[in-house]
Amino acid sequence: MKQLIITLITMLASSGNPLQAELKLPQIIRDSMILQRDMPINIWGWSAAGEFITVKFRGKTFRTRGDAAGNWKLRLPATPAGGPYTMELKGSNTIRLKEILFGEVWFCSGQSNMVHQMNIHDIAYAKEIATANYPQIRQFLVPTNTNPRGPVSDLPSGNWNAAVGEALRPFSAVAYFFAKKIHEQYNVPVGIINASVGGSPIQAWIGEDGLAGFGDMQQKIADNKARTNALAQSVAQPLPAPEPLADKGLSGPVKWFEKEYIPKGWRNIYVPGYWEDQGMRNLNGIVWYRRDIHIPASMTDRQARIFLGRIVDADEVYINGKKAGATGYQYPQRRYHLAPGILQPGKNSIVVRVTNHSGKGGFVPDKPYYLVAGEDTLDLSGQWQYKVGVVQSPVANDSASSTSNQYQPAALYNAMVAPVSNYTIRGFCWYQGESNAGKPAEYKDLSIALVNQWRNKWKQGDLPFLYVQLPGYMDYEYLPAESNWAQMRESQLQLLSLPYTGMAIAIDLGEWNDIHPDNKKDVGERLALNALKIAYGESIVYSGPLFREAVTSGNRITLHFDHTGGGLITNDGEPPGEFAIAGADKKFVWAQTSLQNNTIIVWSDQVPEPKYVRYAWANNPVQANVYNREGLPASPFRTDQ
Repeated sequence: MKQLIITLITMLASSGNPLQAELKLPQIIRDSMILQRDMPINIWGWSAAGEFITVKFRGKTFRTRGDAAGNWKLRLPATPAGGPYTMELKGSNTIRLKEILFGEVWFCSGQSNMVHQMNIHDIAYAKEIATANYPQIRQFLVPTNTNPRGPVSDLPSGNWNAAVGEALRPFSAVAYFFAKKIHEQYNVPVGIINASVGGSPIQAWIGEDGLAGFGDMQQKIADNKARTNALAQSVAQPLPAPEPLADKGLSGPVKWFEKEYIPKGWRNIYVPGYWEDQGMRNLNGIVWYRRDIHIPASMTDRQARIFLGRIVDADEVYINGKKAGATGYQYPQRRYHLAPGILQPGKNSIVVRVTNHSGKGGFVPDKPYYLVAGEDTLDLSGQWQYKVGVVQSPVANDSASSTSNQYQPAALYNAMVAPVSNYTIRGFCWYQGESNAGKPAEYKDLSIALVNQWRNKWKQGDLPFLYVQLPGYMDYEYLPAESNWAQMRESQLQLLSLPYTGMAIAIDLGEWNDIHPDNKKDVGERLALNALKIAYGESIVYSGPLFREAVTSGNRITLHFDHTGGGLITNDGEPPGEFAIAGADKKFVWAQTSLQNNTIIVWSDQVPEPKYVRYAWANNPVQANVYNREGLPASPFRTDQ
C-alpha cells in the first residue's frame, strides 16, 4: 500500500502541465541526444508565462515565447546527419546542451520481448557486449510508469546512453540489433527511444481518444479515473496490508539456506521439471530445493557462474549459505555470477527458494543447468531434494494483475508515449502480442487503432510502422488443430493493409518452452530489412513469402506467393511441410505438397474436393520450412477465414 500511495502521489504531481518559474526542458531533450536528420525538429519545454526564450544552434538564433500556461515550442530547420553540436537555450536561466548528434531516430515499444536487454542474453551475445564500440548508437530508456488519469507532459527521468562496452547491457536487444544494421548501412548516428513494459497488452499503449470505438475499454478508463480519484481522497488513511504467510524455511532458528542447517524430512525431486508433475498436486506457494555437490579446488580460484535455466515464478539462490542471485519473475534465464569465495573445495550446498503463484511451478525443462568456472563445468540436472515452505490458498481470477495499471487501457500511453510524442522520429518498431493472444480477433482492430493514433499524435504523416509477428511457442502439435497464436499471427499479417507498415516474420525464431526466445539478433535485423525498404526506399528483398492467392484445379490447389525474392525454397531440402487441406466441412488433414516454379501445389487423397488450405497453423508448427532464397521464412496463413 505504501508503494501504491507513492505511485499515486507521483501521478498527481506529474499530470497536467508543470508551472515553471524558470526555463525547463523535457527529460528527453538533454545532453547526448540524437535528433532526426533531414527533418524539421521540435524543441519544447516550459517557462514562466509570457517569458521570451532564445535558442542558439549552429550559428543561428531562434526565438519563441511561453504561453499563458508556460508552454513553448519551436521548430529547428532540417539538419543533415552529423555532430557533435551544442545548443544554448536562454530565458530567465540558461541551459547548455552538448554532444548532440543528428541521425536516425526510432521509437521502439512493446512488451517483454522488446524489453529484454542485452544483459539478459549475455551468453548468446557475450562477444557483442565485450567488443561493442558504437558511440553513435544511443538509447533513451523511457522509465516504466503508468497514469490512468490522462496524458502527462513529461517523464520522471531519463538519459541518452551510448552502445559502448558494458553500457550496452541495458539496451533492448531487438532494438540494438535493429539500430546496428541501420548504422552500418548508412554510417549515421541511430537513436532508440525504448518505451516497453513486460506483460503489457496493446490497449495500455493506446490513448483514450484512440480507443474511441471500444466501448468496454472506454468504460474501464472511466472506472480507473474514478478509482484513482477515490484513492487520492483516501491517501491519508491507507488500509493495512495483509500479513504474508510465514515461510517455514525462514521462520526457524536456523534458516534452510544457512550452512548450519541440518536437512530433515526432505523428499527427492528431479531438476529440471515442474513439481506438479512429480507428486505435488495444485501447489502454489514456496518450495525449497537443495543439492550438495563436490567442487574441485581448480574451480574455486576463478570467476564462476551458475546456470539455472528458467524458474517459475521467482527464485533466490544460496550457495554455502551466501546469496548468489535472485529473480522476481519467471521469464529471464537464471545466469548468476558467483562472487569470489562463495565456492569452496569439496562439498558445496546449493539451495534455491522457488516461489510460484499459479500454474506449474519449478524448473523449466530443456534449458541449461550447470555450474561453470574457467574450463570446468558441473552438470546440475538430476536428483535434488525439496521441502515445502509455504502453501497458498487458491486466489480468485480478479487478482492484482488484472487491475494493475500497466494492464489498463491508455495507462502506459499516458505516461510513456504522450510525453515524448513531440520528439521528431523516423518511425516505430513494435514487438508485442503475447498478452493479447486470448482475443486475436480484437487484436486486429486494436493494432489499427494504435498505428493511427500514434501517427496522428506525432503529426509526421504516415510514419513507417514496423512490427514483429509472433514466433513459434508452446508444445509441438503433430495433427492439424486450432490455435489462438496462429490467429494472432493472422491478425498481425492483416495489419499490412495499412500503408507504410512492415512485418518481420519470426515463426522460425521461437522456443517451445520460452516465451522469450534467445535469438534477438535475427528479429532486430529482420525489422531493419523492413526499415531499409519502407523508410529508406532501398531495392531489396525485405520480407519472407506472403500468400497471395489459391487456384483450385480438380483435387489440387496451387498456392501463389508474393515476396519470393530469388525463388521459393524449403530450408531443409524436404517437400513443403505444415500444409493442411480441407473440403467444405473444414476438417483439415495433412496435405501432400510439391514446389513448382515458385508455387506450391497441395492435395490429399482424403479430400477429393479441396476448398481450404492452412500453412503453419499452430502455436508452434513442427516443420514450417518454406522460405525465399534470401533466407526469410513464409508467414503462416489460412484461406478459410
